[in-house]
Amino acid sequence: MQVTTLYDEVGGEPTFRRLVDLFYDEVENDPVLRPLYDESDLGPGGAAREHLTLFLVQYWGGPTTYSDTRGHPRLRMRHSGWRITSRERDAWLSHMLPAVAKLDIPDDARAQLFDYLESAAHALVNAPDAG
Repeated sequence: MQVTTLYDEVGGEPTFRRLVDLFYDEVENDPVLRPLYDESDLGPGGAAREHLTLFLVQYWGGPTTYSDTRGHPRLRMRHSGWRITSRERDAWLSHMLPAVAKLDIPDDARAQLFDYLESAAHALVNAPDAG
């Protein structure tokens, strides 16, 4: 019996590259998120785009290139250098969830992506909101 991963179900790496490009195209103009990135990270082929693509590819059952080149994902640790409050989380989700919605993928796969991305975004909050 062959197990099909979500990676396979949605069309593999090209789908995740499209998702990340749709997302970062919006981040480039976001007043909350844009200041968090170096210019070289955002453009086509930028490190941020590449790292997120490879992470999502691996997480959803594709090649392990992310871990092979960067080690264990350790998402909280890798994001600890930035102050992430509900403001940054909500800005991130305001671009990521619409990007997922634009993908031509099965509804069940879309729901799984939504659930994971929302959960991950909440888990990366590492600072209280300014009071």
